[in-house]
Amino acid sequence: MSKPFQLTHDVIASENRRLEADLGRDAEHLASVLARRGAVFEALVARARAFRIAVPSWGLATGGTRFARFPIAGEPRDVFEKIDDCHAINLLVGITPLVSLHIPWDKPRDAGALKAHAEERGLAIDSMNSNTFEDQEGQPLSYKYGSLAHPDPAVRRQAVEHNLECIEIGRALGASSLTVWIGDGGNFAGQMHFRDALAAYLDSMQAIYAGLPANWRVLLEHKLFEPAFYSTVINDWGTSYWAAERLGPQAFCLVDLGHHAPNVNIEMIVARLIQFGKLGGFHFNDSKYGDDDLDAGSTKPFQLFLVFNELVDAELAAVPGFTPAYMLDQSHNVTDPIESLMVSAMEVQRAYVQACLVDRAALDAAQEANDALAALAALKAAFTTDVSPLLAMARRAAGGAADPVAVYRASRYREVIAKERPAPPRRGAGIV
Repeated sequence: MSKPFQLTHDVIASENRRLEADLGRDAEHLASVLARRGAVFEALVARARAFRIAVPSWGLATGGTRFARFPIAGEPRDVFEKIDDCHAINLLVGITPLVSLHIPWDKPRDAGALKAHAEERGLAIDSMNSNTFEDQEGQPLSYKYGSLAHPDPAVRRQAVEHNLECIEIGRALGASSLTVWIGDGGNFAGQMHFRDALAAYLDSMQAIYAGLPANWRVLLEHKLFEPAFYSTVINDWGTSYWAAERLGPQAFCLVDLGHHAPNVNIEMIVARLIQFGKLGGFHFNDSKYGDDDLDAGSTKPFQLFLVFNELVDAELAAVPGFTPAYMLDQSHNVTDPIESLMVSAMEVQRAYVQACLVDRAALDAAQEANDALAALAALKAAFTTDVSPLLAMARRAAGGAADPVAVYRASRYREVIAKERPAPPRRGAGIV
């Protein structure tokens, strides 16, 4: 079998040379602008280069709606090909050496071989995600009416065993965290006993928590609605925090930007979880109406910036135990998934660097003086700064592409892998 097509540094360097002169002028201008504010361009480039965000394995194929899924040519057919696509993304953007896996979708026959395959490409498996929101082939009991919070103890035990299996697979792959999201809830008033369901969830999670290795964390993900639209067991950050507190010091809360009611102040939720020592990580995406799973920064870039304003503030304050994990989580139906993941990673990195530009002294003074306009101006000055040349220089310095999407398209990566990966038989409709 021929060796799978891979992007090379030579291809990237060739495309970078085309942009070198213009990028140099743009970077020089930005450096002078930042210097007038007391910011050092090179220091910010270093911070941008050090930023890391994980790519979700399930985001490498097209997602879908409840009505249909429209596959793109060259979709990965197994977890090894997913790793190959993650490698292409990281080569181009330089900040995504981590991969998050979903079990059983990504369950390897040989964990050692998968780990070696990733390491050969400079990647590491960062986290494991369990799946008890859909039934799998050969599964004896159904999750139609819930999993970790199901009224039937046998179903709960099955869901617990699945999560423990995820941990064991993750140990073999070198992962260090487990993310647990459940779709448990109700669609009708009276369908479930609210207190009993939450108690059952906590009991199940305690069994999973007991199986965590000493160096692992478990991240509890809340969601306001979907697939249950009347009630959800872990429906908000407060419930998630309550559960994490009762589980113990290895349990934290995960914030998905699309898992809240419209117009909720997510940045304040982030600040609260930081203050309470329970912010574990993020699923970055964007939304217009609900859990849309749009590309990060595509709809509400200012909100993304405000989230990172809180994160950078905590980072600069050296808040004890502040080590959030960053990961993308999005679904693509009309774009090339690789392109969307690259753009999202860059937009999250952009928000981080912009938040690093906030004049903290000016912001603190405005807050102390109750000067609302001055406080907003301090934030807007950072948010409206176009840091694109800085990010491009950071990517280039790391061996990546100044313009990742342009290089990706010029390489014909999608066209080549489409020939190497014949499409499997078409699967049923609906979201994946």
